[in-house]
Amino acid sequence: MKRKAGAFVGICLAALLLVGCGKSNNSSSSGSNGTTTTKKTDKFQITGDAGSDQYRGVIENGRYRVSKSRGVGVQQDANNMLNLKNFDIGMTDISKKFFSTQSYIFQEGQYLSTSTVEKWLGRQSKDNPDGLNPVDNGNGSNRNPMYVQQIGEQDYMKNNNGKLTLAGMTIGIGMNQKDYYQKQQYGPTFTQSIPHDKMVAQGKADAQKILERVRKIDGVPNNIPIVIAMFEQAPNDSLVGGSFYAYAVSNNGTKLGDWKDLDIKNVVFPATSTNSVPNSNDEHSFENFKDKIQNFFPNLAGVTAQAQYDGNTLKEMNVNVTTQFYSETEIISFTQYVAQAAQSYLPNKIPINIQILGSDGKTQAFLSRNAGEGKFESHILTGN
Repeated sequence: MKRKAGAFVGICLAALLLVGCGKSNNSSSSGSNGTTTTKKTDKFQITGDAGSDQYRGVIENGRYRVSKSRGVGVQQDANNMLNLKNFDIGMTDISKKFFSTQSYIFQEGQYLSTSTVEKWLGRQSKDNPDGLNPVDNGNGSNRNPMYVQQIGEQDYMKNNNGKLTLAGMTIGIGMNQKDYYQKQQYGPTFTQSIPHDKMVAQGKADAQKILERVRKIDGVPNNIPIVIAMFEQAPNDSLVGGSFYAYAVSNNGTKLGDWKDLDIKNVVFPATSTNSVPNSNDEHSFENFKDKIQNFFPNLAGVTAQAQYDGNTLKEMNVNVTTQFYSETEIISFTQYVAQAAQSYLPNKIPINIQILGSDGKTQAFLSRNAGEGKFESHILTGN
């Protein structure tokens, strides 16, 4: 177990948590030895060497090249950050089906600007003919909902003699199952449910429009593969966030291939009557882990987990343990015990992150295990 002290550790651990939250075979700039290195070419730098399931990223002028439209969306995104997290992670997972982590370099979207995405997310009108959402017809019983919630872009590059060239692209489209709106500014919020079949049909139509527009953007070749991935936003009160439900690829031009349906589910442990779990064995494993640590340490306020399934197969688990510990020695002892219990009781062969939180919501410790590993690595966050 690694003990680190001081404010610097807080920054480092915060970064680790960001990586850990998205460990479901998704991209990270940390190398296989747990460190980040860079390789410099004549024109740019890349993070590397990456592990077999990790993309290398692009550094320009000593800075990470950020997306030109990241975070653009309508107000609903701010009310469920898990939608944003799952959207980013899921896009990368789908991209790996087409763009090898060993052959491609990941670049945050550089072709869709903030102004472009904002226009596309708006309603269609005389002033905004490019709006993907239908025209505003008032707030009556036949109100046109806002179907499209967010649009994301990921670029996949090749290094050709020291020059980065665009070799592939993934476009994620977030679709609403519930549209939240106000009839007047600062008034009460109303909810409009969108039937699933209408959401899917609207999404396919918008995907075709977006593909045609992207192909016209300067710098986007006509013959690179463009993956279009469809995401269903979870409601604002969801504890797990949304998930991708389909994708299609255009290898060239503006023709999309056949749609491939996905069966991704996000669930919460412990399960409830309204939150079923695809595999009861996983539920039993979590309950055994939960009982073990609660019986050994009585000062626990709660033990919960968020898990993702592909069909009936568990893909990842993120556990939150809330304590009422105040002594540093208690935190250290508890973290050691959690590592042992997790190794014994939680499912094997999947990435698992465990965050230990104080009653004030601050992180006291963090444990993680990559897919295929046995032991958990733990980090204690101590005060100054």
